[in-house]
Amino acid sequence: MTDPSADQEQTGVLYGAQTRLAIANFGISGWRFPRPFLHALGLVKACAARVNGELGLMPADLARAIEEAARAVADGHYDDQFPVDVLQTGSGTSTNMNANEVIATLARRRLGRPVHPNDDVNRGQSSNDVVPTVIHVAAVMELERLTGTLASLGGAIDGRAREHASVVKTARTHLMDAVPMTLGQELSGWAALLSEDLARLADTQRRLLSLAQGGTAVGTGLNTHPEFARRFAAAIAERTGLAFRPAPNAFAAIAAQDTAVELSGQLRVTALTLLKIATDLRWMNSGPTAGLGEIQLPELQPGSSIMPGKVNPVIPEAVGMACVQVVGLDAAVALAAQDNRFQLATMLPLIAFDLLQQLALLTGAVLALETQAILRFEADAEMLAQRAKRNPMLVTALAPRIGYERAARIARTALADGRAVIDVAREQSGLSEAELTHLLDLARAARPHEAR
Repeated sequence: MTDPSADQEQTGVLYGAQTRLAIANFGISGWRFPRPFLHALGLVKACAARVNGELGLMPADLARAIEEAARAVADGHYDDQFPVDVLQTGSGTSTNMNANEVIATLARRRLGRPVHPNDDVNRGQSSNDVVPTVIHVAAVMELERLTGTLASLGGAIDGRAREHASVVKTARTHLMDAVPMTLGQELSGWAALLSEDLARLADTQRRLLSLAQGGTAVGTGLNTHPEFARRFAAAIAERTGLAFRPAPNAFAAIAAQDTAVELSGQLRVTALTLLKIATDLRWMNSGPTAGLGEIQLPELQPGSSIMPGKVNPVIPEAVGMACVQVVGLDAAVALAAQDNRFQLATMLPLIAFDLLQQLALLTGAVLALETQAILRFEADAEMLAQRAKRNPMLVTALAPRIGYERAARIARTALADGRAVIDVAREQSGLSEAELTHLLDLARAARPHEAR
């Protein structure tokens, strides 16, 4: 490749011939790699330069210039210099070369002498190990953000559960009335689901910390120093504070993207948890006169262009759409990851793009759900208790004493007459007032195993 410096000075671009060819060849989607990907790409190039300098594979001033230039890319100063479409060659070579060319130009300006994109910036590297490494590094850093917001949401839900620990309501199965429970118990279930999601994501994160870098083209490590992989992992671990390590088998790390698929699948599970919470909130908020009306979500904006005064559950709805998109992206990641013939997975750019979209969508959704729904809903404890008293399924507490059939008759009568279960039970159960009062106590029914 010829030095493109003269042309770059005229056009104001920092990239060179290979990037221009990619711009010309790939115009399918208009998608560009997001900031987390470019940040990780810059970090990878910076750490590679540092290690090459420490190993004596390039002059110290050259290594330093490349490292500084790559750090500037990582810090987001040159995002406009990465115009290549995501849908490109399946190894991501065009974007790797885009980075090499941009960094070479910046390093040349620092040194005042030529810096070669391949021989210098890409030394000891291949697109085939760089891009899988970038996927893992970017995903781990974004996963750190997501798990932080998930932990915060779980804590907020747990706090609201304790706040509503004594608020008795009617549970529902099949969307139909079931036995009493407390609102706190319902919320505790949501918090537990999120806790399980966090545990799954933490397990996946351990495998994301394993990096392909140092395997070069197919995993053999051709054209790199035998110490490069170990030193690179240590350098990027120091830079990020995350426990990165070389992949135990570079051939596997380059030939497939199983850990990315695993993460995507765990994000799908998390999305379904959030979708369940968002959907339950919508049902509980439904009304105000013809719905459940168990809680009131904050009134954030008008809900209709034709019906004055209508207010919709906009945050749960927006969260629901984000979750549905995450599930769809998971299917795309899985299909992209199956294109891993022989020694290379060849839909790496799409995997990176979709995985980072999933992480960003969930992080935003979790934050919105916590701050604009969970922390701000209000519950009508008195109304919930009154409904629970009229709930025919309260007879379930009588069944062990009077039998299923007699209890069912009491339930049908109470429902048909619009009467409280205890009033009908006085007439039909044959149980004493004291026993009825004990068995049909709402708090006892909701928490049957607590000492009283």
